[in-house]
Amino acid sequence: MDSKRVLQTTGFTVLAVAAVAALGAILVRDQISRHQRDLFSPHPLRRLAALSYLGSRSASVDLVMLLRDFMAWEPRPLIRRRAGAILVRLEDALATRAASGAS
Repeated sequence: MDSKRVLQTTGFTVLAVAAVAALGAILVRDQISRHQRDLFSPHPLRRLAALSYLGSRSASVDLVMLLRDFMAWEPRPLIRRRAGAILVRLEDALATRAASGAS
């Protein structure tokens, strides 16, 4: 009887951990998409916050393309320069990764 109780408790614990992990993954994906949507927000501070968030992400071709589109769209020079600095850093990271992978 005691081993059945331990098995039930273990099963419940594993199920609870899996549910929390799934919920966490959903929340993280929502935050990422929200930050990407805020990149084209009408509010300059939201755009700046979205840029800061995207600048902390690892470099990818999709992110570089998104930032290029953003720079073409952004009306404010200060935010456009910030995006340009992040874009240069991400492009350098991609070039470094490509060079190290090719050798």
